[in-house]
Formats: sequence, structure tokens, C-alpha cells
Amino acid sequence: MAAVLLEPGTRLLHIGPHKTGTTAIQGALHLARERLAAEGVVYPGRGRQPLWPILAVTGQPALRGGPRPEISYWDNLVREVREVRAADDQRVVLSSEFFAEADDATARRVITDLGGARVHVVVTLRSLTRIMPSQWQQYLQNGFHFRYPEWLEGILSDPPRTPTPGFWRRHRHDALVTRWAAENGPENLTVIVLDESDRLMLLRVFESMLGLPGGFLTPEEKASNRSLTLAEAELVRLLNEEFTRRDWPHRDYARFMRYGAVEHMKNARQPSPGEPRIATPAWALTRAAEISAEMARNIESLGVNIVGDISSLGKVPGDMPDPGADDGPAPMVPVEAAASATLGAFIAGGAGGQTAEEIVRDLDTMTLAKVLAERCRQRASRLLPG
Repeated sequence: MAAVLLEPGTRLLHIGPHKTGTTAIQGALHLARERLAAEGVVYPGRGRQPLWPILAVTGQPALRGGPRPEISYWDNLVREVREVRAADDQRVVLSSEFFAEADDATARRVITDLGGARVHVVVTLRSLTRIMPSQWQQYLQNGFHFRYPEWLEGILSDPPRTPTPGFWRRHRHDALVTRWAAENGPENLTVIVLDESDRLMLLRVFESMLGLPGGFLTPEEKASNRSLTLAEAELVRLLNEEFTRRDWPHRDYARFMRYGAVEHMKNARQPSPGEPRIATPAWALTRAAEISAEMARNIESLGVNIVGDISSLGKVPGDMPDPGADDGPAPMVPVEAAASATLGAFIAGGAGGQTAEEIVRDLDTMTLAKVLAERCRQRASRLLPG
């Protein structure tokens, strides 16, 4: 089915979920905010997405190390949306993957606050086989330190056993679509299935729905959201272990790790072409594809608008890893990556109440790099034969 052109005055509410092209569409909308206004499309807020208002209304805790959001943030956003008068032929678009965390009552409140019958919900979807490695990395960047195979075993068991129960609230996609369709009506909900071979597909669909000229939305090339390599992810995991073991205050995590070590490493270094990426084992890909296929069938039965090939969600990737690929030794952390990460942490301002100068005095960058590298070597030696 082709995307439907929304009537003037419609509030397009994009609820994610996470890891389904949300960063790309939010970056493009943010980049085009002034040009959108000239086309009669309002993108409220000031940044790429109104994070704090959505965290407040959905009752989610602050990101580790971040301030607790207040409901007044949501009230201010609603006021801004309501100021767009119905008499004007203006469409409003809100996009945040954190809307996917809403329960039934919160979904009902969000729809009511934003205009009731004038709201059209959009859900973007991709296969779990594509989502899992990205979501695990996001958990790492918020302080968790479980290994990828262990986490996969937990979320894919029946019933799931995982320290991240929110994963299935976000990514049980049939339940997510059912919840919002029940509150807003299936005729007022569109599911967009991403085409992995066309990175601009999502932008083109949003243009069609908002009545924008083709090619109006362009990617925000400067927004860096690259994936971590296998070694980089292991480095972050080890740093998280140390952060927890030393019992450093949570308030320091965002500054020291998320916006320090991790962000600096992702922005300041370019992995070599041969550096191993995070690979999902074959058994997990097969199981995830089965779950995605089941969810796709359930969504089709709901009568919502579907753009794209929903059957593609249940396909197993063609580049399946070798059956024993996940049994190898722990990855070696490049010293250059460790230095980049710790340098970013120092620049960001220290941890545990220490200044950057005090940390450097106690433990210089190269020493920490060697410690982390040696830990990986020790773990590798325990796994290697002989």
C-alpha cells in the first residue's frame, strides 16, 4: 500500500520504536525545521526530538546520569502543539522512539492531549535480526555490562529471562501496534516497513504523508550514529564493569561515559575495514526471524495501513554466520580505541568526584588502555585450546 497523504491539520505522531530509522528521520526533520514551516509543517521543539517531555509523560526514569524529567516539560510541548490553530492548513509532526514505552493509559493521554481525532500514529518497523545488535549496543551505552550472547539467550528464551524487560515492551511489535490502534483506531495508524536496501525510503514516505515535494527531506550527514565494532563494544562493556565495581555515582555516568568515552570514540576514530563487527549467532538469527514473522502476521490482521513489504520482517538474513562463529575468543581491544575512549572521558570532566587532572595523575590513558587490553588477552587465553 502507498503512503496516505494526511489531511491539513493532522498531527503525525511517530512512536518509533527504537532502532527503526528514528535517528535518521529526526535528524532530517530537525535540519529542515525552518523550511518545513514554510511548507505548512510544524516540527515542535528545538532539538532533534523532544526527549524530556516524552520521558516525563511516559513515566520513564531518566537516562543513567541524567536529570529526572518533570511533567511540566510535556505540558509545555502540548501547549506549543495546540498553538498551531486548526484553521490553519498546517500539519504537525512529532517523532520519538520513547513513545513506544507508553502503556494503554499513557497512549490514550498522549492522543487526547495532541488533538484526539486529528492524530495519525506512525510505527516504523524492521526485523528483530537487525534490531538486536543495535539495541544491545544502546544498553551498553546506558551502563549495562552483560555480554551479547548472554543477553540474546535471555531475551530469546521462552519466557524471556533478561535484565532488560523493556526490550519486549518496545519490540513486541504486534502488541505495540495493537495498543496504539486500539486507542486511535486502525484507520489512523500507519506501519512503515523499512527497506534495508534503500536508506532514503523512510524520508520519502514521510514526505508523501506530509505533502512535501520529493527530495525535500535530506539526511543529516553530520549526525554520527555509527555502530560500535566488536572490540569497541567490549571496551565499553569493560569500562561499565569498572564504573559499577568502583561504585561511582550514577550522576557521573552521562558525562564520563555516554558523552565522554563513547561519544569521543565514535566521533574521533574511524574503524579499519577489517575490524570485526558485532555478529549475531545463527541460532539467534533463526529464532528472531521466527518471532518477527509471527508478529508480521498478527499486524496484518489488525487492518492498519501498511507501507512496504511486511513479509520481509520474517526473513533470515542471507549472510548467516558460521555455526561456530560465536564460540571464538574475546575480541582484542585496540590500544588506539582505548586511548580514544579514555581521552574522551577525561575531556568530559572526570568521575567519582575527581577532576580530569586528578584522574590523569592517578591513571594515565595508556596505562588504562594496557589494563583493558590485558584483560581481553587473559580471557582469550582461557578460551584458546592448550
